[in-house]
Amino acid sequence: METEEPEYAQILELTRRLVRKRQQAPAFAAGQDPVPYAGRVYDEREVEAGVRSMLDFWLTLGPEGDAFERSLAATLGVRNSLLTNSGSSANLLAVSALTSPQLGERRLLPGDEVITVAAGFPTTVSPILQNRAVPVFIDNDPLTGNARVDQLEDAFVPGKTKAVFMAHTLGNPFDLTAVSQFCRRHGLWLLEDNCDALGSRYDGELTGSFGDLSTQSFYPPHHITMGEGGAVNVVRNPRLKTLVESFRDWGRDCWCDSGCDDTCGKRFGWQLGELPPGYDHKYIYTHVGYNLKPTDPQAAIGRVQLEKLPDFVAARIENWNYLRQALADLEDHFDFMLPTHATGWSDGSFHWQPGAPHVAPSWFGFMLIVKEQAPCTRTELAHALDRHKIGNRMLFGGNLVRQPALVQLRREYDKRPAATGHPPFRVVGDLAGADRLMNHAIFVGVYPGLTEHQLAFIADAIRACCHGDKLAESAA
Repeated sequence: METEEPEYAQILELTRRLVRKRQQAPAFAAGQDPVPYAGRVYDEREVEAGVRSMLDFWLTLGPEGDAFERSLAATLGVRNSLLTNSGSSANLLAVSALTSPQLGERRLLPGDEVITVAAGFPTTVSPILQNRAVPVFIDNDPLTGNARVDQLEDAFVPGKTKAVFMAHTLGNPFDLTAVSQFCRRHGLWLLEDNCDALGSRYDGELTGSFGDLSTQSFYPPHHITMGEGGAVNVVRNPRLKTLVESFRDWGRDCWCDSGCDDTCGKRFGWQLGELPPGYDHKYIYTHVGYNLKPTDPQAAIGRVQLEKLPDFVAARIENWNYLRQALADLEDHFDFMLPTHATGWSDGSFHWQPGAPHVAPSWFGFMLIVKEQAPCTRTELAHALDRHKIGNRMLFGGNLVRQPALVQLRREYDKRPAATGHPPFRVVGDLAGADRLMNHAIFVGVYPGLTEHQLAFIADAIRACCHGDKLAESAA
């Protein structure tokens, strides 16, 4: 097309030139310029890919989407990847697929239970509730941020528990050995929320490749971005691909790609439900589904981002290590996050449980827990970082059981006559670890767009908060 239409080549060259010009940012001014906790990292290649796709004007999911799905599946080493319009939608589809009657006795029914972890992001839990199942919350280990796997057996109820669904917190893989063995022992589905962990490894294998299904988010703060967007990864079972695709695409029974007809060779040869024989297969629906697809220009951008994933992961690890080393003298004031199976950190490296699988997080953020005896509280630290325009976040929703939405569900249930029906959720233990994360944890960014100057400024601001916020005084 470029040789036939010189205007096309001109548009692309001007696009590249404009992006390069806009990315010539001035030097960072500490205390004046913001330091985001996360953000998109891109160059002219992503913008050019998006423009190319727009010029072709294939707006719905099409050839770029197909190529991205294949590349993502190959990267993770899974059978299939199916793009969605967000990571939240990916989680919804993963749980919804398990409700299909086609799964027989393993189907997730209303009132069945799904084990998850108390502290985290709500969209890991919301799909369980939206499908009228019961989330069962186990506690977090505050140092890893992940589930206390010693509570799994206490959470299990024969005949009621059908699945485990939990996230790799801030890119730190949860104990996949213990969780996988637990699921195999009891015949449970395992869903990995891999939205914050693309590129993380557990025992040498990428997270997102251990469960039956896993999910990704490509929202700008995540490891790669296509704007809004996400994916469901089908690890092994081809039947699950058909189910996820059906729920994603209106609940239809037909598996023809957009613009294709009669893939099965008998478009007018089906008789399903109470429809008349020969009803058009493209308009037969076996599930109550959604329309949760992204667009092809988004996928074009995502393909370029995926090529950069190894460099992005390396930068996140390097940035995390920089902050850990820079704050090593503040261990009296903070507990620092540890990878699963690690026992400590010193002299720039982690110490590991003997014989345990090696864990290599692709860090989403740098989390610290403010100790009770620290000279500042978590809230005071957050305010100090805000004053210096340093982006910071709590560990998402904290203990989700304390969130207004779940408190309201519990109150409504308690008001029912004799508390009829199944409860909205169930809790194992006192959730002390989740409460500690809710009350004392905070994280700052490690995304690839941060410079060493910005990382040093983050470390100085945290240290200053422990010493009367002297950094703010000097900046003034």
